[in-house]
Amino acid sequence: MVQMQAFESVSTWRQPEPVPLSPVRSRLVQAIATQIAGLSAARQRVAIDGYTAAGKTSFGHELATALRSFGRPTLRASLDDFKYPWSHAREHGYDRLTAEGYYRNPWDFSSIRRLLLEPAGAFGSGVVTLCGHDPLTGEDWRDATIEAPADAVLVADGVFAFRPELNDQWDFRIWLDIDPEESLRRGVARDSASEGPTQALRVHRDRYHGAEQIYLAEVAPRAHADIVIDNSDLARPRVVEAR
Repeated sequence: MVQMQAFESVSTWRQPEPVPLSPVRSRLVQAIATQIAGLSAARQRVAIDGYTAAGKTSFGHELATALRSFGRPTLRASLDDFKYPWSHAREHGYDRLTAEGYYRNPWDFSSIRRLLLEPAGAFGSGVVTLCGHDPLTGEDWRDATIEAPADAVLVADGVFAFRPELNDQWDFRIWLDIDPEESLRRGVARDSASEGPTQALRVHRDRYHGAEQIYLAEVAPRAHADIVIDNSDLARPRVVEAR
């Protein structure tokens, strides 16, 4: 059996591959991979969007694994790896701490389009950058490229993936749906060890949640999704809308 290629970001902000949680979840992921693999034999770009801590990165890892079982090479990327480094904000004096600032300012949309999405498309060059700046170290990886095979599928996860600056570049869009309260609970639980519970609560409530409310009001991202998955119960996700 030929082992399909799996191209990964060089970012140090990496989440490990999840273990399968249940047959229900595995069947759903496999069904979505079947749908995507059947859309085209050419390169494709898949976006996974949703609230903070909705489970986007884990779902992306699982989906990429399932796509490789259909003989499709995969590229994995996170939009978090295409923010400007923190030093950029200090040097240029802009806000990325408030909800408004977090929504408007950190994202390097030009690099996302030019280095990641456009070359990863069916008619792109195939010379793809999977990481812009490392979120932890600030290291610039924009010159680090891979050669994407002609049938590769890019699976990219991140909040705000359906913003107008990016939305026309995706071939398939997935929205992972959870309640805002569950997003807050999961996010605080995830980040309390590194930031402390008080700071984690403040950041998720005042920055991330507030930014997501702006996104919902301005973009209505769920309406752009090809499929909406309720991921509230990680062991039993379910499709609630499909177009």
